[in-house]
Amino acid sequence: MSFPFNPRGGLIIVPATLCGPQREVIVELALDTGATTTVINQHALQYAGLRLDEDGRPAEITTGSGIESVLEVRLDSIHALGKIENDFAILCHNLPPSAAVDGVLGLDFLRGERLIIDFRAGQLALE
Repeated sequence: MSFPFNPRGGLIIVPATLCGPQREVIVELALDTGATTTVINQHALQYAGLRLDEDGRPAEITTGSGIESVLEVRLDSIHALGKIENDFAILCHNLPPSAAVDGVLGLDFLRGERLIIDFRAGQLALE
């Protein structure tokens, strides 16, 4: 199954559904093969029903500006590109508003799959 994207645009945006303890939340994530871990903004996780102060455990990430303290939490599941990952650990970190996305879909979600990015056709597939 393939999904369209704008091959002339900036980021490749992937819609994803986060399933938390209270509700499902649809977010827009930037596909980021340079990110080892999926990162999602705090607001989306809280809306899904995660209690970050109770459910999170301390972690660190390296960003362009240095090492930052974040929280790692587990989603009931995440759905993107036709794939579902259950009990999936992600990092909670607020991207700057200029990013215009709710987070990044990292290599942890893509591992074990075949990712095809066809810029000529503007199609993205995960096999």
